[in-house]
Amino acid sequence: MVWRFLGVGLLCLLFVISLFVGVSNVSINNLLSDTDAMQVFLNSRLPRTLAIVLVGMAVANAGLIMQMLMRNRFVEPSMTGTTESAALGLLLVTLLFPESSIVIRMIVASGLSIIGLIGFMLIVKRLPPTATLLIPLTGIIYSGIIGAVGLFIAYEADMMQTLVAWLIGDFASVLAGRYELLWLTGVLCCISFFYANQFTIAGLGKDISINLGLNYQQITRIGLIIIALIAAIVVVTIGGIPFIGLVVPNIVSRLMGDDVRKTLPWIMIFGANLVLACDIMSRIVNYPYEIPVGTIIGIVGSVIFLYLLYVKPSKHAKK
Repeated sequence: MVWRFLGVGLLCLLFVISLFVGVSNVSINNLLSDTDAMQVFLNSRLPRTLAIVLVGMAVANAGLIMQMLMRNRFVEPSMTGTTESAALGLLLVTLLFPESSIVIRMIVASGLSIIGLIGFMLIVKRLPPTATLLIPLTGIIYSGIIGAVGLFIAYEADMMQTLVAWLIGDFASVLAGRYELLWLTGVLCCISFFYANQFTIAGLGKDISINLGLNYQQITRIGLIIIALIAAIVVVTIGGIPFIGLVVPNIVSRLMGDDVRKTLPWIMIFGANLVLACDIMSRIVNYPYEIPVGTIIGIVGSVIFLYLLYVKPSKHAKK
């Protein structure tokens, strides 16, 4: 289909634009003649662009898995307390063990992300199965409660700015040597693709999945671990990225259906496109200053989300 080629072409175009947009004067001509421009390119522009692509793909991937496991198209990690739980874990480990390594911080953040996600799923089980929009509303309240706990602790410990930095994604500080942890999200995306068919079956519901021979509990645990690890890694390195895991899977599923193995690559590509476009906007809207990309994504994502709510899916979407 034409839109698939447009998606790949747009990814290549935005990738190149991202490499040459910024305050420092970096251009193709400068790279060949100016060593300083080459250093900026290798140490800042290229790592930042790679980080954007990895984050966009990973967050969109996590959103798709969550929607399939919960059988609800209006949920994503940032709306179920996962991101706030990861930030709370980072806050606690920073206060209690300030000298801990980034790996220890990621492990603690992942653990609290899993706990927060399990808590949300336990609450959702008590809701009426037909209340589709009640689940995301409950998630927003649940996330707000966890966020309030984190804000209280951060306020008492005089770490408000640090906590806000974890909750609002920003690629401005990405440099060579400070983003490599994000490559683990690429590994998690590959694992997700390996279990794609199982996630598709799990999306049919617990009873049907078990009748089809699927180990539903095992697949659910694998999905939760993938979601929590992606959320923790992104929060540790970049900060919270909202709406990507919500709007991108919905848009692609309207075009291609619910087959995870078929849609997952395109969901990751369009997730990377959306984050790239928003990051480029964050650099040029208030040039030479930058707006946190999480703010831009929040505005764009909310508009797309309202569109998804009020516009019915196409009848020609493939099932």
